[in-house]
Amino acid sequence: MNKIIQYINEVYKEMQKVSWPTRKELYGFTILTIIASAIISLLIFGADRLIGEILGLIYGSAG
Repeated sequence: MNKIIQYINEVYKEMQKVSWPTRKELYGFTILTIIASAIISLLIFGADRLIGEILGLIYGSAG
């Protein structure tokens, strides 16, 4: 039981050292993440379509 209390105290002390983002920073990071995810998704979609078309030409896809 003593180790559990010690662990909780250490976690509490470490959490006091954390630099939490402000609401404005959090909003900015969220928007940045959404935009980056959308761009990467479009790049992957484009690469998938391109590779599909190339393989279709090579193998003579009927579809």
